[in-house]
Amino acid sequence: MARPRLFDEERALDAAMRAFWEKGYEATSTQDLCVATGLGRSSIYNTFSSKHDLFQRALSRYVDTMTASQLEILEDAGRPALERIAALFERIMDQEFTQRPEGRSIGCLSVNTTVESAARDPEIDRVLARDLRVRLDALRATVEAGQRAGDIVADRDPETLARFVNAVIGGMRVSAQGGADRTALEGIAVTALGALKR
Repeated sequence: MARPRLFDEERALDAAMRAFWEKGYEATSTQDLCVATGLGRSSIYNTFSSKHDLFQRALSRYVDTMTASQLEILEDAGRPALERIAALFERIMDQEFTQRPEGRSIGCLSVNTTVESAARDPEIDRVLARDLRVRLDALRATVEAGQRAGDIVADRDPETLARFVNAVIGGMRVSAQGGADRTALEGIAVTALGALKR
């Protein structure tokens, strides 16, 4: 009869996610994961089978959580489209300035992983591509709603504008990692919103 696990797997996954988020996949050692989760090596490997499996599960958990929070804003049909995009930028800034060990942003695990591992790891690439498609679809639907309402410039392709907003978000996150303050990010957000206006 198998012995019951004496730890909370979800909490261990969250702790591992934070370790990967702060250091990246390559720089996070098994010992780092043991310290973060409070588990021994055998418990980690018995539960998650490998560092890669643990990372893939942590990344999937991260993108599902973060994307759900973004979709909540973008799918709020009670607000004008441009206001939803402004609220999304605000949420991104809030996240950047609350996730700061030692005063510096740790950015976005998805963006960090895209830079570190995408195109070299097909399994991770699939997680990121699935998440990107979900976010782009929501952004495109928001842009289309704004174009129908006359709030967002109508002579631009909505998919291109969705990709533009997504690129702005990625740029804001990288800028925060590089030391940009909130005022700088607010300036980026205002400029992007101006580019979307009719």
